[in-house]
Amino acid sequence: MMDVKNRHIVVAGAARSGIAVALLLKRKGSVPFVTDSGPIEPGYAEKLKNEKISFEENGHSGRALEGDFLVLSPGVPSNSAIAKSYQNQKKQVFSEVEVASWFCNSPIIAVTGSNGKTSVASWLAHTWKLAGRKYILAGNIGTAFSDHVEQTSPEKNVLLEISSFQLDHIHQFHPEISIILNITPDHLDRYDHDFDNYASSKLKITKNQNQADWFIYNVDDPILSNHAQKLVGEDKIPNALAFSSTQEVANGAFVRNGELILKLNNKEEQLMHIGEIGLSGQHNLQNGMATALAARASEIRNEFIRESLKTFEGVTHRLELVRNFQGVRYVNDSKATNVNAVWFALDSYTVPVVLILGGRDKGNDYSILIPQIREKVHTIVAIGEAREKIYDQLGEIVPHLLEAGSMKEAVKLARKSAKRGEVVLLSPACSSFDMFKNFEDRGNAFKQAVLEL
Repeated sequence: MMDVKNRHIVVAGAARSGIAVALLLKRKGSVPFVTDSGPIEPGYAEKLKNEKISFEENGHSGRALEGDFLVLSPGVPSNSAIAKSYQNQKKQVFSEVEVASWFCNSPIIAVTGSNGKTSVASWLAHTWKLAGRKYILAGNIGTAFSDHVEQTSPEKNVLLEISSFQLDHIHQFHPEISIILNITPDHLDRYDHDFDNYASSKLKITKNQNQADWFIYNVDDPILSNHAQKLVGEDKIPNALAFSSTQEVANGAFVRNGELILKLNNKEEQLMHIGEIGLSGQHNLQNGMATALAARASEIRNEFIRESLKTFEGVTHRLELVRNFQGVRYVNDSKATNVNAVWFALDSYTVPVVLILGGRDKGNDYSILIPQIREKVHTIVAIGEAREKIYDQLGEIVPHLLEAGSMKEAVKLARKSAKRGEVVLLSPACSSFDMFKNFEDRGNAFKQAVLEL
């Protein structure tokens, strides 16, 4: 554990994670200072004042560069001026989850991936609840690890959703079970538009694992398959469990004749028919496999795993049915913040789709969607800063491409374009920050506009 008592520690970024880690460090006896390049929300500023934690907003002063080390909130890029200053001074930079892990007394199960990590983290919590197991759900899913770490104990599991930004500055962070669902292009604007840099960040989740730990991965993903092979060549490797929807695996989960098979320690167990899984789609099959393997690695019995796979209903803002209005289904997939997530969303439907697409582009290549769009999408309603790029890449592919200046306008245009039996799908492929606070705010705006039809 890092000794933080009486140390001057600077926290960059005064949103949810930054405030949580600053309060944690104060409780552990350090002297935190919070700095933000923009304005701090009044509620967060009030929390800092109440705890007598010094802070500044709308820029970084000289004091912000004088910490013993820097804690970087997920929203602050690694190439920001303040991060570079600490690196140039040969001072350490840590992520919020790294700092929280210093005080953790529970086994950690951490899940990452470009798509599906919120669903799997929630699915794990559903499984643990059915099994009567104690757990804490935190991380990128909406509540900071630092807020809960003091409630950890050996008989609880911490279930963490972890983003690439949170993995960028880990040092001792050590999950007993790590899960990587997939790695596809996302957040490339934060990684010098270099996919290898982004992938390397995701793979850090196994950095501190050893032979007593578990690594659960999607063998159908070539990057993860190669990573698993590299780990085999190292002295200290976690026990690997693969999952696949296309092939049988030596250890892990796969499908044979429509049956979900778990193969552990050279013993096969027929878990259930895949048609019994409550959520449809190939991506949900893979997410369910990852959940099942994590549960088995945690010694949860198959009866609870079966029940969980049958009854889990998914998460808000992820293929969430908002309303069936005049024979048209309106679906909120606001959490689809990259192109591959949109691909999976479209893959879930066999009926014609009106697609609301756009927001703040993150270096997206929309051409990946062309086969799905040609097959299923007759109208795209483009929103946000990405409208011009969407038009350039997809304008000649889709029969109708419309533009909207607001979510309400987008929903009205979609309604005019959709026919009975079709789907209006908000699946943006972009971040929300050009028009909304976050993807939840965007999804809620869509739902409100749909309910007002």
